[in-house]
Amino acid sequence: MKIKKYYLKYKEIINYLVFGGLTTLVNLLVYYLLSFTIFNTDNSIELQLVIIISWICAVVFAYFTNRKYVFESKNNGKKEIIKFFLSRLGTLALEMLLMFIFVTKLHFSDKIMKVFVQVAVIILNYLLSKFIVFKGE
Repeated sequence: MKIKKYYLKYKEIINYLVFGGLTTLVNLLVYYLLSFTIFNTDNSIELQLVIIISWICAVVFAYFTNRKYVFESKNNGKKEIIKFFLSRLGTLALEMLLMFIFVTKLHFSDKIMKVFVQVAVIILNYLLSKFIVFKGE
């Protein structure tokens, strides 16, 4: 009974961690699959292209899971989806900038930096989703 009470109290955060983790997994799987097979991430243009493709896959997955399971939004408006994608475009820009700085300019491993950058992106995405996108109107 305590587990259920704890879950209900922290349901949104727990669900975000679960579905955020799955979203990150989608992002990383697509990123690593493309970077190990098709694209050369030593090339800065190809690096950014891989980031964008993996981002698109993850954002589509995230919108539907966040809307239904995390924030339980009942809004069906275009405004919500626009806010979601605009907020995610902002964190994509941050990810691209950080990867450019650390990988292209400072020559850190893209495979390692991708994980570290994702942590910052996950936190920022949660805050934007909670307080801007799915806040209810």
